[in-house]
Amino acid sequence: MLWNIIVSVAIAYAVILILLFLFQSRLVYFPEIGRETVITPQAYGLEFEAVDIRTEDGETLHAWWVPAADGQESPRGTVLFFHGNAGNISHRIDYLLMFSRLGYATLIFDYRGYGKSTGTPSEEGTYRDASAAWYWLTQTRGIKPGDIVYVGESLGGAVASWLAVTRPPRALVLMSTFTSVPDLGARIYPFIPVKLISRFSYDNLSRIRQIRVPLLVAHSRDDDIVPFAQGREIFEAANEPRLFLELRGGHNDGFIFMREEWVKTLAEFLERQAGTNQRAA
Repeated sequence: MLWNIIVSVAIAYAVILILLFLFQSRLVYFPEIGRETVITPQAYGLEFEAVDIRTEDGETLHAWWVPAADGQESPRGTVLFFHGNAGNISHRIDYLLMFSRLGYATLIFDYRGYGKSTGTPSEEGTYRDASAAWYWLTQTRGIKPGDIVYVGESLGGAVASWLAVTRPPRALVLMSTFTSVPDLGARIYPFIPVKLISRFSYDNLSRIRQIRVPLLVAHSRDDDIVPFAQGREIFEAANEPRLFLELRGGHNDGFIFMREEWVKTLAEFLERQAGTNQRAA
């Protein structure tokens, strides 16, 4: 009797592992959540241009180009923004407003399968999307790579760090970002051998060691999805110059762009990098 129970449990566990292995992309990406455009930058008084960016493998990414507030092309620089999981670019208007007020132009785009972008999300696909966005900025808009700041939230932080390895920006900002998908998955599913069955990497930790541009890491000790310890681990592994900002609030509470301390620290960080870049030019 006991043996039969053990066998049944083992079979059920094996079935669960197989299903997780086959369908784990549904646990990594949530493009079906919030696909509709709920608002545009115009509602906040921001000028913007809706653009379609083509990837090297034929997908079309929906994006918004938001010029700097004073109408110049990019008086202080340009932000290439990588948003987090779920939702689309219309759910990140506050970021666009914040960067505009700081004097930065912004390109924000939806990964393949998100919002109005075509295709199905994948790790390699998000990397191709990042490259396509970078080429649009540098080739179509003619913006110098040294004038671009990468800003990534959560999943977007891992995509931003990947791009920063081969196409270094002026500076890199990571918000609420995990060390890797297997690390995060092992925390969420402690009874599953995530590191053995994961088909996704997003190895932010190993890439951060290769990056040699100014880095700002912002993470909340109250983050209920990505552990605060992972944000600290990323920071400790990074090269100088680096800066860590501890904030408060949950992962999806919108705390990071609403807090006065965050905006002040970000503004000062970006201003220092802009000054350094101008002296080097």
